[in-house]
Amino acid sequence: MIGLFFGSFNPIHTGHLIIANYMASFTDLKEVWLVVSPHNPLKLKSGLANMYDRLEMAKLATENAPQIKVSDIEFKLPQPSYTIDTLTYLQEKYPKKEFVLIMGADNLTSFKKWKNYEVLLQNYKIYVYPRPGVDITEWEGHPSITFTATPEMEISSTFIRKAIKEKKNVQFFLPDNVLEFIAQKNMYR
Repeated sequence: MIGLFFGSFNPIHTGHLIIANYMASFTDLKEVWLVVSPHNPLKLKSGLANMYDRLEMAKLATENAPQIKVSDIEFKLPQPSYTIDTLTYLQEKYPKKEFVLIMGADNLTSFKKWKNYEVLLQNYKIYVYPRPGVDITEWEGHPSITFTATPEMEISSTFIRKAIKEKKNVQFFLPDNVLEFIAQKNMYR
């Protein structure tokens, strides 16, 4: 089984990597694919860094992690990208592979707003990582949903972008090679 971890990764950070590694190493998933989303339909596009820069940062961050792959599959699909369409495409492209959705408990709370969410629940397993202070009681015991004991991460890309803009030291929040890439490209200033 392959876990699909969708995100803007704007930028990718230690929190994302810990979640991906936990899913690939502490659950029954063989590997995790980080699916870099050009544009999440529930987010504003204006604050997004160039999708190729975000893809490159994800690749840099995972170059020493064979169990984590980076996918640009959504770059080739109509935008904004809906998870159901991406999964349909992946299932056609890789008919022998079984895909599992990875999402945070915060995403689960807005899951009923997703396009064709019932079809997702019917056809896919969803592995959920906890988020501080998020109530997910309505989903407990759902046969398609597995709650994991992934360590809770309070780091966000928004926090990192703001810190970079304020010229704060964000070492250890993201891999060194990603930090260098951001500095070279003068991103988030």
